Amino acid sequence: MAEAERIIGTPDIPEAAGTGPEEARDRTAARPAPPSADARPVGDAMRAAGSPQAESGSTQAGAPADAEAEAEREGEPGGAAAAAPRGRRRIAVLFSVAAFAYALDLVSKLIVVARLEHHAPVRLIGDWLQLEAIRNAGAAFSFGEAYTVIFTVIAAAVIVVIARLARKLYSVPWAIALGLLLGGALGNLTDRVFRAPGVFKGAVVDFISPKHFAVFNLADSAIVCGGILIVLLSFRGLDPDGTVHKD
Repeated sequence: MAEAERIIGTPDIPEAAGTGPEEARDRTAARPAPPSADARPVGDAMRAAGSPQAESGSTQAGAPADAEAEAEREGEPGGAAAAAPRGRRRIAVLFSVAAFAYALDLVSKLIVVARLEHHAPVRLIGDWLQLEAIRNAGAAFSFGEAYTVIFTVIAAAVIVVIARLARKLYSVPWAIALGLLLGGALGNLTDRVFRAPGVFKGAVVDFISPKHFAVFNLADSAIVCGGILIVLLSFRGLDPDGTVHKD
């Protein structure tokens, strides 16, 4: 009998191992269970399956860094895509101000020539301010009447410079200042070209006559106001491209 048990083998039961049933159950309960496929981390399963959510998450995480790098390559916050509309708005302000100043000067001169020329001056504030139509062959405020052609060339050059500078304009105050200069220069240049005695030698119509001061027009006023604004902006350190510097 003992020989038969040795050949067949003793069954692997707790009693044969020399342990009791209760001790065997305790060892079985304490033994860790092998990890199942369902217990794997969700992230590992998604990566193993090539989940689109995992890929999109990594893409979204890298998107802000790519956008910032692109903006830095463009040289300013927002990049060129944001800078272009901003520049166009400033150019629109410049030409709107110039068109308004030019139209106001042109209409006022037409009225003055039709109603005031060859008539007595119109007093607005006693002798301190009156309207008097005169023809000025010189520069603003009747200065340099012997250099009409030179002032005509200077006015044309100012217009060209302002038009070229508009491409790099990103400041509203500078757009207003340059618009005033452009409108005033166009107003007086129109007189130089189309009024007597001839092309590029025409006399400018002036009509605003303060006491103890030279007679001028609205174009001269626009030029002076634009120049004063440019001086103030320069003192504040504001450049036409919108940057601010401190000396």
